[in-house]
Amino acid sequence: MAKNTVCLWYDRDAEAAARFYAETFPNSAIGSVHRAPGDYPAGKAGDVLTVEFSVAGIPCIGLNGGPAFRQSEAFSFQIATDDQDETDRYWNAIVQNGGQESACGWCKDRWGISWQITPRTLTEALAAGGDEARRAFSAMMEMTKIDVAAIEAARRG
Repeated sequence: MAKNTVCLWYDRDAEAAARFYAETFPNSAIGSVHRAPGDYPAGKAGDVLTVEFSVAGIPCIGLNGGPAFRQSEAFSFQIATDDQDETDRYWNAIVQNGGQESACGWCKDRWGISWQITPRTLTEALAAGGDEARRAFSAMMEMTKIDVAAIEAARRG
């Protein structure tokens, strides 16, 4: 296990979430699945308690802690994409698997984890500053899923 690991709280579906992430994002994998050695408030002995996995190279552990805590937009994974096809692929995988759309390139998966599917051209435009950043930002504010061509047109003015 890595020295620093992101721990994500799930009601009961940590293993299903980890499998989805491993199938969807490159450089993602499932590691160990640990079962509860005894009964606990959210489950019984033998239930999946934790799942070690990585998402795009980030080490994570999913904890089946029960319904006591919910995810929020205060935490999100940001996935940088190179073009519209890659943006669409990740966005559609999340949204069409029981997730939901949000604004400005954000969406949630069916477990409540927030994702920012962010084309590099948008990040580059914002980093450029000035009028280019203002135009790209203004275009982004009107979007749900990011439209790469629209961002690139806004960058050019």
